[in-house]
Amino acid sequence: MDIDWRALFLVGIVSLAVAVVVVVLVAFALVGLSARSGAARHGGEASAPSASVGTATACVCLVAAAAIVGFGLYLVVV
Repeated sequence: MDIDWRALFLVGIVSLAVAVVVVVLVAFALVGLSARSGAARHGGEASAPSASVGTATACVCLVAAAAIVGFGLYLVVV
């Protein structure tokens, strides 16, 4: 039995990169959701993002993270 170390290394690097991307997307989603409470605390200042922008950002990030996870599961199953 022969192990293709280059392919194994490539799979490890891609897995690490995708895991980091998913974690960053979820972190951005949490920051976007926290904009709702932050906008209320700051009294609507210009520096605080609006609640609708934060919610939209969170939705986009969570959908992207779910798509990445779903594609990974698709690759495993098929």
